[in-house]
Parts: sequence; C-alpha cells; structure tokens
Amino acid sequence: MPPLIDAATRELLLANGREPERDHHPVLKLFNPMGPATWLICAMEADGDTLYGLCDLGFCEPELGYVSLDELKEVSAGLAIGLERDLSFRGTHPISVYAQAARGAGRIVELGKGPDMNPRG
Repeated sequence: MPPLIDAATRELLLANGREPERDHHPVLKLFNPMGPATWLICAMEADGDTLYGLCDLGFCEPELGYVSLDELKEVSAGLAIGLERDLSFRGTHPISVYAQAARGAGRIVELGKGPDMNPRG
C-alpha cells in the first residue's frame, strides 16, 4: 500500500504549518473508498503527525480541525481497502472556502466543478 503522504507533499504541508495564520489551499485529499469519510489537508505541524484541514466523517457535519496522521494510518490498515489519496486533486480555493461550502451542503463538495467530491456520489 503506498504511503498516504509522499515526501514532496509532506514538505509542502510542513511549510504551510509554519504559517498557521494563513488560509492555505488544501494540498492533499484522502478518502475511504468504501465509506463516507473524506479529508482535505492543508498543513502539518512540526511533529510530523498533526495535520490540519477539513474533516468529513460522513455525519453531515464537516469541520475544520486537527487529525493525527498516525491515527489515519491505523484506520487505513484496519480497512479491507485502505484509505486512498486522490492523486488528481488540486486545491483551487483556500480551506475556509471549502469549509463554508461543506457546512452548507453537509459534506465536502467540489468547488466550481459539479456535485461533490465524495467519490461514491
């Protein structure tokens, strides 16, 4: 199973984490291909584990917050098909714009491209 975060993405997330006051664009989209959970990640703290972004666990209440990379890896390992990284994702707006749209829709939505970003429809 490929890593959830490659070296180049890790460096970008760490750089964003050094500027927590900025409204960064998400650089990583992770999702559960067999369930409703999706994460848009825009920053990583210096500890290399604490990620910041928009978290949608499928309960119609997406929220901005922190998530542990180690916990995501643990969740991934426990799934029949692990968490996947959307390699085609490119964050086109600041994370606050994704959060506002997600709160209105009750899920993470694609901005300017159609229905939603949940690969399961």
